[in-house]
Amino acid sequence: QVQLVESGGGLVQAGGSLRLSCAASGSAFSIGAMDWYRRNSGNQRDLVATITSGVSTNYADSVKGRFTISRDNAKNTVYLQMNSLKPEDTAVYHCRADTLSRHVYREVWGQGTLVTVSS
Repeated sequence: QVQLVESGGGLVQAGGSLRLSCAASGSAFSIGAMDWYRRNSGNQRDLVATITSGVSTNYADSVKGRFTISRDNAKNTVYLQMNSLKPEDTAVYHCRADTLSRHVYREVWGQGTLVTVSS
């Protein structure tokens, strides 16, 4: 079964940068679209950014121009470069992936990594 593991979260001051990574592991699988979501302290989950297998990208309006999603298919890894961070970016960031393994489609989620932006 495919697993996703996020890393790169932490505490940063407003205006700073962080780079999140999400690595997929397992056997005999392929990955389609991958996304980053975030869940804030109010438990609201929002889509942050999406990247397709063809590397088309889409962003939430709140992060456009500040965040960049990318992927390395050879490493089965998706990244989120976050610049000009704001306190309102504070959240647990989860990655999600469409996976196909042994002819079975599964939506897989990572456990999340906490990003805290201080003012």
